[in-house]
Amino acid sequence: MRRSRLTTTAAVAVAAISVLATACTGQAESGANDDPDARTTINFWHGWSAPSEVKAVQDNVDRFERTHPNITVKVVGNINDDKLNQALRAGGSNGPDVVSSFTTSNVGKFCSSGAFADLGPFIEKSKLDLEKTFPKVLLDYTQFEGKRCALPLLADAYGLYYNKDAFEKAGVTAPPKTMSELASVAKKLTVSKGDSYRQLGFMPTFHGYETVADHYLSSWDHTYFDADGKSNIAKDPAFAEMFTYQKKLVEDLGGYEKLERYRGTFGDEWGGKHPFHTGQVAMQLDGEWRLGMATDADVPFEIGVAPMPVADDEADSYGKGFLSGTIMGIAPASRKQNAAWELVRFMTSDTQAVVDFANGIRNVPSTFAALKSPELKLDPRFKTFLDIAQHPRSSTPDGAVNGSAYQQTIQDFGFQYEKGAVKDLKAGREKTAAQIDTDIAKAK
Repeated sequence: MRRSRLTTTAAVAVAAISVLATACTGQAESGANDDPDARTTINFWHGWSAPSEVKAVQDNVDRFERTHPNITVKVVGNINDDKLNQALRAGGSNGPDVVSSFTTSNVGKFCSSGAFADLGPFIEKSKLDLEKTFPKVLLDYTQFEGKRCALPLLADAYGLYYNKDAFEKAGVTAPPKTMSELASVAKKLTVSKGDSYRQLGFMPTFHGYETVADHYLSSWDHTYFDADGKSNIAKDPAFAEMFTYQKKLVEDLGGYEKLERYRGTFGDEWGGKHPFHTGQVAMQLDGEWRLGMATDADVPFEIGVAPMPVADDEADSYGKGFLSGTIMGIAPASRKQNAAWELVRFMTSDTQAVVDFANGIRNVPSTFAALKSPELKLDPRFKTFLDIAQHPRSSTPDGAVNGSAYQQTIQDFGFQYEKGAVKDLKAGREKTAAQIDTDIAKAK
C-alpha cells in the first residue's frame, strides 16, 4: 500500500484516466445483470508485487473461493493506475472485473468520470451499513460528491517513528506532541559532522521521504476547498502556518542546501538502508509499514512509535494523523458485476478476511470490527496506528475531479518556497490557489 504516496506518478495517471469519461459513463447497469450464483470466472487486478504481499492477496482470494465455490477468481498483480486505465478503456473478456488502486486521491476522478462503477445499487441491495462498518475518513475517501465508486481495502495511517537510543543519549524522555516540541527535539538530536551530519534529528524538506505537504498538513486543522469548491490555500491560515513552520525548520536544521546534500546520501526508501534504519535520521514521519520494514532490517536500536505532533494551539487533537489506503471497485465494462460485487464485499467487509489480509501484509484493518479483533497478529506498537485510524480528527485530502493534481500543485509550490525561489508566501499561495481553481474548472 505504501506506493500510494507516489503523487507525481498519480498525477500522470489522472491525466490518462480522463479519457474514461466518455468510454465508461453509463455502463454500470448494463453489466449488473449476471447471476451471482451461476458458475463463472472473474478477473481481479491489483497493484501488489512483493512476494509476501502477492501471497496474502492469493490467500484471501482462496478463502473467497471456498465460501463462493461457484466463482473462480483469476488474479493479476503489479497493476498501477496507468495500466489499469488502459485495461478499463479497452474492456473485453480479458479485462478486469474487480479493480483496486493505491491512490485514494484519484477517487474524485474515478467516480466523476465513470472509471469505476457506481456501487450504490450493490450496497443497497446487500444492506451493507457503511457507517457501522467503516471509519468516517475511509468512507470519505472512497466517494466523491455523493457517488460511491469504491470501498476501502485496508488503510495506511501515518505516525512518528523515533530512535529510543538516540533519545536517551540526547536526554529526551518522551516523543514530541506539538510541532514546536518536534522542532526542539529535532535540534537536540542533530549532530553535525563538518558540513554534513553524523545524525539528523528529522529530515524536514519536502523532498524527504514522506515529508510532503499533505502529510505535514494533517497536523493542522485545515480545509482544502471552501463551500463553493474553490481552493482554500490562500484563505485558510493553516496553510500559511504549515509552510512557515516547515521553512523555519529547514533553516534551523542547517538550511536547504546542506539538508539536500545529506539527503543524497540516503538509501532507497523501500530498502534496508533507509536513513531511519541506518540511524542517519533519528525521527521519521512514515506509515505503519515502516515498523515491519525496520524490524526486518534488524536495526541496532529500539524503535519507538507515536502519533505525529500537532499544531501548538490544537494540542487537544493529539493522536490524529494522516490516513490513506487501498480502494477497491468494479470495472464498469464488466459483464459480471454481481459476481464481482461478491468479491468486493467479501474482501472489504468480511471481518475475518480483513483481519487475515491485515496480518498478511501488515497494514491497518479498514473496518471497525477488524480494528478491534483479538485475532490481529501485530506488533504491540502497531496499536498506535490502529488508534490513529479511528481518531475522529484524522484526515485525508479532499477529492477533486482532477484527482491528485491539486495536491501536486501545492507540493510544487512547497518545493519553490522551501529553497527560497518564492519569497512572498501570501502571493505564492494566492497564485497557487488560482492555478488549482483553473485546473479544476478545465477538468470539469
